[in-house]
Amino acid sequence: MNTLYITGAGVSAASGIPTFRGEDGYWTIGSKNYTPMEMATRAMYQNAPKEFLAWYYHRFATYRNHGPNDVHHWLSDKNLITQNIDGLDGKAGNKNYIAIHGRLDQMTLFHHQGDDVTPFTAPWEKVDESCLHDSLFEVFNIQNQAPELNHSFKPYVLLFDEYYTELYRISEAQKRMINADKIVFMGTSFSVNITQMAIEIARDYSIPIEVVDPEPAHILHPNVNYKKMMALEYIQNN
Repeated sequence: MNTLYITGAGVSAASGIPTFRGEDGYWTIGSKNYTPMEMATRAMYQNAPKEFLAWYYHRFATYRNHGPNDVHHWLSDKNLITQNIDGLDGKAGNKNYIAIHGRLDQMTLFHHQGDDVTPFTAPWEKVDESCLHDSLFEVFNIQNQAPELNHSFKPYVLLFDEYYTELYRISEAQKRMINADKIVFMGTSFSVNITQMAIEIARDYSIPIEVVDPEPAHILHPNVNYKKMMALEYIQNN
């Protein structure tokens, strides 16, 4: 059976990486608190790059050396699309998973969406936390207080006001969904577009769905099997 697994932040929680919408995701600029959905935008990067990069560094990059857990290892030989940018599936040995929202360990040229660019390794080891803002500006090649197109760099991550492009292997992801005999969602809140896309394809092609979550969201699909459990328990039973 060709089973496609689509994973979210719940899978990486056991590796010590907080879920995206946890309390630690919030950020204060001046006297205003910003939500993760407000911080993780292209507009914020363009208009307030100092705050964006500091938030991104504290929210994601500080977890860059965490290791995969048993669920990542179990998924290492599976057909996998992950919403997570932590790279733990690659560390676990999965050679062909799709990181549909990008990867923490990489960056790209700051480009118009849809332009053909190639991700490359982000030099996080060069960041000096004693002068964090200046150091991040140096790493991302920002000179005049704002990133410049085709000159500065950008974290290889799909932001909330951006759209899926071939940089994130969206066509391949859609093909994997269409060709699946079953789609298993693990540790996801179904709050991003890729999960809605998968559900629509599953309905259109009559593909059964499994939802693995201690408190699974209700899915509008005629053939859903809810597994009210942690991902670790699920893999122990399969």
